Amino acid sequence: MKLVKWAIALALLGGVSVAAVTVLPIFAPHMDHDAMHQRMHGSGQMSHDEANMPGLRGRNATPEESAELAVMFRGFETLSRSVENLPNGIRTLTNSSDPHVMAALTSHIIGMIDRVDTKNDPEIIVQSPTLDIFFQRAESITTEIDITDTGILVVQTSDDPEMVAALHKHAAEVTAMSERGMQALHEMMMERQGG
Repeated sequence: MKLVKWAIALALLGGVSVAAVTVLPIFAPHMDHDAMHQRMHGSGQMSHDEANMPGLRGRNATPEESAELAVMFRGFETLSRSVENLPNGIRTLTNSSDPHVMAALTSHIIGMIDRVDTKNDPEIIVQSPTLDIFFQRAESITTEIDITDTGILVVQTSDDPEMVAALHKHAAEVTAMSERGMQALHEMMMERQGG
């Protein structure tokens, strides 16, 4: 992703910034990502802290990125999203009726596309394993992003059939979260744990 697109996105947002959300560090020096996930979801009984949303933090995520996720999950009811599965990828259009959520959404999308481009996995605790291939084979994804009056348009394509399948699956996961918020995330996590 070119730096110019960052500047355009920020200019289109008119300098709207994400309000501060308290994000406390949760990783003890001796605790790795898997250990933290086990502590949070240990016996298959998931304990949830909807106020602080500790699962949105990650070993390689900034507090600001975790705060953006929290804003989007708290404001999921303001989101609208359409997805078109293409033979070689996806075309998504996402918007929020709330300017605060829209600013977080825009920053998150641009930031994640940049992270994928640079293979810089944020390792969010509740992150879908579907994203693993994105960070492993980033060079096989072509991304176009456009911020329009109707939202953020993202087209991602690939010649790699496994990547195309992952793009389709991840788009469906994001749509579920935009429709049902944390409930969808909890369902996906329970499904992965076989519960």
